[in-house]
Amino acid sequence: MKILAIETSCDETSAAVVKNGKEILSNVVASQVEFHKKYGGIVPEIASRKHIEVIAAVVNQALADSKIPLKRIDAVAATYGPGLVGSLIVGLNYAKAIAYALKKPFISVNHIEGHIYANFLNSPPFSPSLIKRGGRGVSFPFVCLVVSGGHTQLILIKDHGKYETLGRTRDDAAGEAFDKVARFLGIGYPGGPVIDEMAKKGDPKAIDFPRAMMDEAYDFSFSGLKTAVVNYVKRNGKPKKLPDLVASFQQAAVDILVEKTIKAAKNKKVKWIALAGGVSANSRLRADLSSRTKKEGFDVSIPPLYLCTDNAAMIGSAAYYLIKKGKKSNLDVEAVSTLRI
Repeated sequence: MKILAIETSCDETSAAVVKNGKEILSNVVASQVEFHKKYGGIVPEIASRKHIEVIAAVVNQALADSKIPLKRIDAVAATYGPGLVGSLIVGLNYAKAIAYALKKPFISVNHIEGHIYANFLNSPPFSPSLIKRGGRGVSFPFVCLVVSGGHTQLILIKDHGKYETLGRTRDDAAGEAFDKVARFLGIGYPGGPVIDEMAKKGDPKAIDFPRAMMDEAYDFSFSGLKTAVVNYVKRNGKPKKLPDLVASFQQAAVDILVEKTIKAAKNKKVKWIALAGGVSANSRLRADLSSRTKKEGFDVSIPPLYLCTDNAAMIGSAAYYLIKKGKKSNLDVEAVSTLRI
């Protein structure tokens, strides 16, 4: 089954062709970072207009790269939420129009669900991104940490399409906190990659920032950590070695994410832990989660970097497993900016 998938939930316009939910035949992403950088954040109106400008070219390129003509596509999928409503509408309506014209099934996909399914994709040269040990692949149930600019959640995946949200952020998402700290410090946009790179030159133990809610179950809170950085600078001024401050902030955030994920996996008695979402590209998070899972005896899946950020291949994978369960969408489905899994 070859699925044409479209993702436009935020500021990346992406289209992909995915075969049988695992094999990436193409995955094209057009980024808008340069257009939003001067504003220090994403401007929704600009994002939706840029999607309109490039979506046709992105879809055509994805089809060309896949060497699959449009008439041989078996189904069409698109993200319908959560995200920026203007951005979602562009990709959703474009995908619905293609499905209608081709008289092919249409599948609307939850963006968060898509991030989870990045772990089910084979990445070129088609070695499974889900680590296999002793002939075994990932097995249900498993715990997935979904962490991005808009979401921080721990989800128990019991089977395809069967999810239990264990915890979510009560205020800022982790990626949001990274962006806000970077903006406050004036070190650049987007905050996540800038902080990740600067932190490599600093001492993560230089400043002991708080780790909020560590004794509570699986919910997260990052607004206090962000405020702690602001208060530290107001009291002491920017340190001469700014990377120390940045590294200490990053380490505090990562400690919270890793500790709660391990706790959830132990309590739910699962064998596998998966990582997903844009912040899963953070090198410290990838390293610390890898070392802790090895120490604690868990198998771990961490997608390759290009599947961590928003992309259509993950939407195509999720759509495949939905359609295998007989779940198709009507063409009157609407964008839901606040959709939950």
